[in-house]
Amino acid sequence: MAADRLDEVLDAAYTCLTRYGVRRTTVDDIAGVMGVSRSAVYQYVRGKDDAFRRLAERLHRQALARARRAAAAPGAPHAERIRGVLAAKLDLALTLAGDSPHTAELLDGGARLFAPACADFGTALRELLTELFAGLFAEADRAAGVDGAAGADRAAEAGRCTRVGPAEAADIAIALVRGLEPTPNARDLLGPAADALTTGLLHTRADVAAGVAAGADQATAGGPNSRTASATMASRLA
Repeated sequence: MAADRLDEVLDAAYTCLTRYGVRRTTVDDIAGVMGVSRSAVYQYVRGKDDAFRRLAERLHRQALARARRAAAAPGAPHAERIRGVLAAKLDLALTLAGDSPHTAELLDGGARLFAPACADFGTALRELLTELFAGLFAEADRAAGVDGAAGADRAAEAGRCTRVGPAEAADIAIALVRGLEPTPNARDLLGPAADALTTGLLHTRADVAAGVAAGADQATAGGPNSRTASATMASRLA
């Protein structure tokens, strides 16, 4: 019952946020939306700052739950799960931006009230994506018959610095979503953009794997045969 009542307070705080923004909202405003007294609101939050902090935590927690469900989708290819995780991040940003010019304040990682929720969400999302990209790359290496560590060592010896690791791939994917957020048709573009990213990363790994398997010099890794191997592997795993 108390949790339900807290949710009502946070829902009212969100309504006030859409109307007035964080700075102009008061506890009286929140109480007015709920149809209760000011003191009733204080039974569940310490004040408007506490209400908005909890609201940001709830929204980020819900988005992270969606991302985790996508990451754990049974039987789904890694590339599809990566798209699902990125969609959860994009949907949070677009929903808040669409509801009101004020609601995007909840995504301000530099704001005192919202920085912890934003940071925790970003860290958890990066961990999910890193794990998914690790799985995707491991599949690619197995398909090529190349040990991942050996491939990386061979690429380094040959002077190639383009083999992106799982954590770097996660950062690139998150940056991709941030770039899409202000785009009018961002949701429509996410799928093709995410697919282009994973395919490009797989092509790079396939180029390196082809060079390792053939014992070829790095200078020839971008040749016609390796490009064919890249396309085949990417189409198989994406």
